Amino acid sequence: MKPTHISTALAQLIEIRQPTFIWGPPGIGKSQVVRQTAERMGLELTDIRAILLDPVDLRGIPKIDDNGTPTWCAPSFLPRSGEGILFLDELNSAPPLVQAACYQLVLDRKLGEYTLPDGWSILAAGNREQDRAVTHRMPSALANRFVHIDFSVDQEEWLNWAMENKLAPEVISFIRFRPKLLHDFDPARADKAFPSPRSWEFVSGIMGSEMDFSLLSELVAGTVGKGAAAEFCGYVKIRHQLPHPDTILSNPTGVEIPTDPAVIFALCEMLAVAAGSRHADALITFASRLPDEFSVLLIREAVRENNSLVETTGFARWAEAHADVLV
Repeated sequence: MKPTHISTALAQLIEIRQPTFIWGPPGIGKSQVVRQTAERMGLELTDIRAILLDPVDLRGIPKIDDNGTPTWCAPSFLPRSGEGILFLDELNSAPPLVQAACYQLVLDRKLGEYTLPDGWSILAAGNREQDRAVTHRMPSALANRFVHIDFSVDQEEWLNWAMENKLAPEVISFIRFRPKLLHDFDPARADKAFPSPRSWEFVSGIMGSEMDFSLLSELVAGTVGKGAAAEFCGYVKIRHQLPHPDTILSNPTGVEIPTDPAVIFALCEMLAVAAGSRHADALITFASRLPDEFSVLLIREAVRENNSLVETTGFARWAEAHADVLV
């Protein structure tokens, strides 16, 4: 299920207080989609890392009340009032005894003498067993207490998120060029680093710092793996050797069109980010010189960055000339 679909589904399941478990490989944003859903619904989020707990931590410690009766003091991290989401992250990474301690909490919304407030819902997340992460097989009795959702990576949704959060343009354009490298995780490989939505976000942060290119390539390799890093750094090197966008927009008929498709792709992505509505005529002029597939790529990405381009007369002329390709 795509992230937006998961977020919509979670909102409905939260309304009916249905416990839900999100499954997926490492680094794809399971925890993030839960946080975003909580923010969108205006709910408090209590994030409990089950792997850090001992079985007795959830029950609390005993005390003797004024009548001499032993009672249990529930831990402070369990909510007492209000509305929110109790998020049991990495639940299936926790030891079996910790998972067993969650049975009553998940199904009955109780834990000994503690009762989860009516305004709270329970969500959980974890890696799949085939991912060879640190996991323990979830007992069937606990698994049967959840609705289970499989999280899948979606390139377009990630790209939209990356642009909204202003990730490095080199990272965004590279993923458009090599979408299969957004998430390339094979549990059979022994790689410490591999491409994932989370690791590309790390790469974006690294790109924001000024450092020697050779050092940069080593850090990228340590973030997304050597293979993906070699492709990315080669792409970045090509991108940085291209004419400045202002040079192209000031003389759209005089700039030589590259012959290498990878170079044209990098040029289109770079130009799309830089062009505004005031550059519409120059952008259309340059796009008209490109092969049809790259012309469409350039205008599509430019409109994605600046939707006002569709209101210009230049866009109307270009759309009419490329009507057969756009259909």
